[in-house]
Amino acid sequence: MGPQTRPAPAGLYGPSSVTWKVNREAAVLLGGGRALLLQLAHPAVAAGVDEHSDFRRRPLRRLLRTLDLTYRIAFGTRADALEAARAVNTAHRGVRGTGYSALDPDLLLWVHSTLVDSALVSYEAFVGPLEMAEREAYYEESKLVGCLLGIPASSFPKGLADFERYFAWMIGDGPAQPGPRARELAGHVLRPGFPIRALTAGLLPEVVRSRYGLAWGPLERALFTAARGLVSRAIPLSPPLLRQVPAARAALRRAA
Repeated sequence: MGPQTRPAPAGLYGPSSVTWKVNREAAVLLGGGRALLLQLAHPAVAAGVDEHSDFRRRPLRRLLRTLDLTYRIAFGTRADALEAARAVNTAHRGVRGTGYSALDPDLLLWVHSTLVDSALVSYEAFVGPLEMAEREAYYEESKLVGCLLGIPASSFPKGLADFERYFAWMIGDGPAQPGPRARELAGHVLRPGFPIRALTAGLLPEVVRSRYGLAWGPLERALFTAARGLVSRAIPLSPPLLRQVPAARAALRRAA
């Protein structure tokens, strides 16, 4: 009789979740600059990032840490996910200053929302459309991550339509209005080069792009359209090694 095979450790999500479907796509990472600029648009978030990190020297380090957390929670085992959440919550306890605290549920909700919205926008821009039911499921599944990171369940907009209204208000008449500090920090995010600027500008909501003063003329539009078309055509032809993030490939092997 051969050795028994133990079942793979379960995670918070699984292969049938929309979270796996969306977050496994490497192309979704192209929305990272968008998410960062949306977060910085809130003056309290910009202050916390500026005063408690080396963002000006390493602007992408925050994004990489956030992505590591996202992938550990989405694709890791339950133990991996809970450990990652505890580490973030511990780090947030020391981030406070005049008018802000990283444990503020309103700020946590905004940062969380920028990641959810940017993932959906980037997926549909580069990979393909999602059905309304899938968009709704992705939002509902994201609440689990938010709760692990300290957002009270009662703080979440009830459904996807409510979430979209909340998001539109935040960047419209709400507090997510980029000021001088946010615009200065944005310059560090967009420093890598012109293609990154065009991609980020193209993915941002028009009102946010305008308030950051990002150029969006014929050249930027053409570059964004060309880059979007190139990525969209390449994805169906790409093997999993290139198309999927490493954490997703590992999770799929574990699930199999």
